[in-house]
Amino acid sequence: MRIRVISEYVDGEALEEVAEALRDVYGGEVEIQIAENLVDDKFLDYERGQYDAWRIVQHYRGILGEDEYILLVTDKDLYAAGLNFVFGLAWRGVAIISVHRLFPEFYGQPPDRALFKERIIKEAVHEVGHLHGLMHCSDRRCVMAFSNSIADTDYKDSRPCKKCLAKLHVP
Repeated sequence: MRIRVISEYVDGEALEEVAEALRDVYGGEVEIQIAENLVDDKFLDYERGQYDAWRIVQHYRGILGEDEYILLVTDKDLYAAGLNFVFGLAWRGVAIISVHRLFPEFYGQPPDRALFKERIIKEAVHEVGHLHGLMHCSDRRCVMAFSNSIADTDYKDSRPCKKCLAKLHVP
């Protein structure tokens, strides 16, 4: 299964590390594409000042090719109904992650490039895990554990636990 990473957030080094992590965990080909205006204002909830992740992934199902998954990477702040925000979301072949809340600066901390790259990798591996059929894991160290806060993301590993790896059906 090919993974197409489409990003409007242009950070070649971080995207390459994401692609490498996805290849390492899930195998197969990973292609990176840069796109302008990936998430435009038609997905914006003006009252919240956030973008509706569900509507975005539903929209991008229209470009999903055979035998591929799509991972969208944006710098827009995302939400899903019933939640204050989401780091990412996956549904029927399309996933999205946002880097907006992954920067240490968002939390009043000094810039930390290594920490940022660790976070983006974890969120990408997590959402693509959902595309591969993995559910949230009760092992808080597993990358498939639900992240309710950035502390949860920081606590978990960047790879699925042994139980989740056993459930993966990848070549």
